Amino acid sequence: MHHIVLKDIGGEGQRKLLASKVLIIGAGGLGSPSALYLAAAGIGTIGIADDDKVELSNLQRQILHTTSGIGSKKTDSANKTLTSINPDVRVTAYPHRINEENIDSIIAEYDFIIDGSDNFETKYLINDACVKNEKPFSHGGVVAFRGQTFTYTPGSFCYRCIFPEPPSAEFIQNCRGDGILGTVAGIVGTIQATEAIKFLLGKGSLLTDRLLTIDAMAMEFQNIEFSRNHDCSVCGDKISSTNAGGY
Repeated sequence: MHHIVLKDIGGEGQRKLLASKVLIIGAGGLGSPSALYLAAAGIGTIGIADDDKVELSNLQRQILHTTSGIGSKKTDSANKTLTSINPDVRVTAYPHRINEENIDSIIAEYDFIIDGSDNFETKYLINDACVKNEKPFSHGGVVAFRGQTFTYTPGSFCYRCIFPEPPSAEFIQNCRGDGILGTVAGIVGTIQATEAIKFLLGKGSLLTDRLLTIDAMAMEFQNIEFSRNHDCSVCGDKISSTNAGGY
């Protein structure tokens, strides 16, 4: 009801959401709030890809899951939660790791992809596959009290335009030891869900060609403008849509 009375959604917009398909890769700190809000918004089909099981340590930020689900597959836990919020949502589970062999066929079924992964290998894989297949996606990342997000659509900058290669092993190890404030993951994941809804409705300005950074300690949000790197190894001028690099 509250969506339908919004002049930029209305009944027609709600029907668009019902007919839409969104894939969330990672049912953790970012994927949890994204999935909850998308199910509540009336997205018709939500894909959940995650090969992990629910652990007690997850619950501080992974709000899709509860103590009763500890030990179960995250995809099963997510399905239970999302269908309890909206029985009409169709949840498609991918309880295995997304990799080079399966990502193209999986993302082909969806209108929008949300990167809720927690490792650089998967983030680059998602980016490269979405660019290659011209699939819009929302990138999200969090560490400690900080977060970042942007939206890719064909023609805008991609992840490799600003981060051409994965960081060093030492940097990754340091990030793992920094922890994550659960609410920061909630903020970023909610923004990602909002971007998906706006894209599906064709409304508003997306986070394309700008990186939104969040510093929760200072409670500061900053937009950093970027443009596509014409020499990018994935979306650059010399790369054809059928020969995107990276994987």
